[in-house]
Amino acid sequence: MKALILYDSYFGNTEKVAQAIADAFAPRAEVTLARVKPYSPEQLEGVNLLVLGSPTRGFRPSEATQAFLNALPAGSLEGIHAAAFDTRVDPQRIDSKMLKFMAKTFGNADKPMLTALEKKGARIVSTGQGFIVLGSEGPLLDGELERAAAWAATLL
Repeated sequence: MKALILYDSYFGNTEKVAQAIADAFAPRAEVTLARVKPYSPEQLEGVNLLVLGSPTRGFRPSEATQAFLNALPAGSLEGIHAAAFDTRVDPQRIDSKMLKFMAKTFGNADKPMLTALEKKGARIVSTGQGFIVLGSEGPLLDGELERAAAWAATLL
């Protein structure tokens, strides 16, 4: 099996989660870990599983992640299994009713990524996952890298 993990990261948290997923895949798959920018279509050649990760920025994927998804030609992910994850602040940990309301209303980056991947032809193999960062820049909540590795094991 050939797996491609593409991610964007601002403060290193999403990159750490992507690395934990790659490490979990390594014993059972040929793994490539790369940022969404720069991306080349050749990266998808022979890929069986695509995992896309992004920080949640303004309740959606980062600009680089959105640009990657928008640039994919229609049908380019036919025959590829896909999953998505994001890093996010837990609104329950912030004392702001407005932020809690907005997060509940607008969501996070995982669902729009899954929708876009499916529209490009991918077969979605898991619900999106959100990994919690403490504060806007992190660090990750204790145990999130272990949770990422456990989730990754379910994808293979």
